[in-house]
Amino acid sequence: MKKIFMGVICGLLNGLFGSGGGVAAVPMLEAAKLEAKESHATSVALIFVLSLATTISYFLGDKLDFTMAWSYIPYGLVGAIAGAVLLKKIPNSLLRRIFGVIILFAAFRILVKQ
Repeated sequence: MKKIFMGVICGLLNGLFGSGGGVAAVPMLEAAKLEAKESHATSVALIFVLSLATTISYFLGDKLDFTMAWSYIPYGLVGAIAGAVLLKKIPNSLLRRIFGVIILFAAFRILVKQ
């Protein structure tokens, strides 16, 4: 039952915020006893599938701007590869801190942005 609930939460966040499901997926996977690196990597696989479903939904709803998306994809791929390489080298404790800081920064931006 817990997996169903957390899966729905991840999908809902992903649909609302565009890959925001990772914010819920990482802690969920860590609670399932995966190490931080495994949680982050597994979250990427989960979000990949959720993002495909969300992309199709946005496309069918005429809410997707492919021109803008394509202009970011090459740079995003470079960043994704760099992140995957760095994930192998960063200690779990540092990874958790970095993730926490990013979540706090995102929350701050959302709260103060008018």
